[in-house]
Amino acid sequence: MTVPSLESTTAVVLADVALIIGVAHLFGRLARRLRQPPVVGEIVAGLALGPSLLGLLPGNPTDVLFPVHVRPFLHVLAQFGLVLFMFGIGYRLEASHVRGSGRQITLVSLSSVALPFVLGAGLAYLLYPWYDHGFLHSTGPLGPAVFLGAAMSITAFPVLARIINDRGMHRERLGGIALTCASLQDALAWCLLAAAVAVVTADRPQSLLVLAAEAAAFVLVLRYAVRPLLERLLSSTDRWSGGAAAAYPVLMAGLLLSAWCTSVIGLHAVLGAFAFGAVVPRGRLEAIAPQVPERIDQTGSLLLPVFFTLTGLSVDFSGLGVHGAVALGAIIVVACVGKFAGATVSARLTGFDRGDALRLGVLLNARGLTELIILNVGLSLHVIDRRMFTAMVIMALVTTVMTGPLLDAVQKRHPSAVPLPPKAPPVPTGAAASATAARG
Repeated sequence: MTVPSLESTTAVVLADVALIIGVAHLFGRLARRLRQPPVVGEIVAGLALGPSLLGLLPGNPTDVLFPVHVRPFLHVLAQFGLVLFMFGIGYRLEASHVRGSGRQITLVSLSSVALPFVLGAGLAYLLYPWYDHGFLHSTGPLGPAVFLGAAMSITAFPVLARIINDRGMHRERLGGIALTCASLQDALAWCLLAAAVAVVTADRPQSLLVLAAEAAAFVLVLRYAVRPLLERLLSSTDRWSGGAAAAYPVLMAGLLLSAWCTSVIGLHAVLGAFAFGAVVPRGRLEAIAPQVPERIDQTGSLLLPVFFTLTGLSVDFSGLGVHGAVALGAIIVVACVGKFAGATVSARLTGFDRGDALRLGVLLNARGLTELIILNVGLSLHVIDRRMFTAMVIMALVTTVMTGPLLDAVQKRHPSAVPLPPKAPPVPTGAAASATAARG
């Protein structure tokens, strides 16, 4: 068998990336016309390039366009874009959203994480006999249960921000509450994911304790050593500071090193990038180089379609079978009931009227991109098999696509107290947030 040369492999990678970006852009524009966030179109584009659609054509164009020897290089590019994106998520996480935000936001957030987690974990136990046990690395249902519960609990903050912005809901109190709940839920869900990864990667209780101690030490170093160092490096007056010119390389190096650290510890690289983004001193950065987070976001956004395509290469609708179809139906029902009921019931109990409670439940049920990140972590760790991965990807797409139509239906039956303007300016959450919200 002839081994392809590095030059020919590089040429194929460059052509593949160009194809992926072009197709994702076209599908993103189509999604906008259908009143969906562009990220929905990009996800569909990734699925369309995989075996579920393009691979069904004569000659299997998927394998021709994305040969096996090229996919590891695409994987590296996808992971690079992913850690840049996760830095942005951590950077935009507002601690002030949690402090003093009231019992309404706290109860809604906790209940709409706890109920999906419990239902998802319970469903994983029921479906465990149908898993491909030859693919799984875990020896029991605990790892898949914790992971599926965490995956069910997520709300896609960037997608939600886009939906709220497009509908002018950021002008309403409900829009701000939904975004605040989503930011708190994301923080909780990433903690749950870290716990799930720890359960799966630790082969014995002692290893789990060591992993937990290393993760705690990493967070403490970030908070009490890295953050003060960043405050000096990003200062406009400190003589050791490199000023605005140093901000971009400092943050890029820091987030990549943090991603490397969590990968070495045994957690996933995305967790390190997320944690680093959360400790960056926003005030200092906004004062000297407010454009830097947007530049990082733009780089990550350019490469995220590669991630969607690699996700699509692992999704095969034809491989679901009877068990997979039953599991898919159960997953969609459990995901929607858990999020919607958890948010709506707690919102009603804390004083929301019926219409706002229903709208909040619909909004927090959107998953999208963030869900795919968690699912890919689970697949790479062999904690879910490919059939379950396919079912969960479909669920993420369905729950995101249904958000707009359900909001229209609720709005028709329960009109908002504040009229929705036809167009609205971007959500005022900073330059980086605007960039991510613009792409969905």
